[in-house]
Amino acid sequence: MDNPFMARAVQLSIENVLSGLGGPFGAVIVRDGNIVAEGVNRVTSTNDPTAHAEVVAIRSACGNLGVFDLKGCELYASCEPCPMCLGAIYWSRLARVCFGASAADASRIGFDDSAIYREFARPHFDRSIPMVQMMRENALTAFRVWNEKTDKIPY
Repeated sequence: MDNPFMARAVQLSIENVLSGLGGPFGAVIVRDGNIVAEGVNRVTSTNDPTAHAEVVAIRSACGNLGVFDLKGCELYASCEPCPMCLGAIYWSRLARVCFGASAADASRIGFDDSAIYREFARPHFDRSIPMVQMMRENALTAFRVWNEKTDKIPY
């Protein structure tokens, strides 16, 4: 099925490779049938490991719309989102995600997320990057302050 928004995400991914500015990933965010933001992978050109196309597009859409959530918006990505991008997608509350290439397709060209998924399943202390909890009671102070705040903006 042809879709102009997916076609744009794919076009962005190709142009990004040809420009030499990043990897083969593009993303478009749409609200009410209109593109509100676009993003391409900028990991290597900006030295930012979080600059995946989806995250770039989410940041841009939120800035363009003046909101911190994207309820009612759809994301079109040239490839199935990675674990980090999935987290950003859920936090931004996008209504729907459409993607082109699969994670398995990306894995075949060197973008393999399977190790990250395996790490999530391991106990904190047994991960390749050990996760060490410390000073929990001190850290919970911020949670108590947040919980008692009457003028907070929940998200």
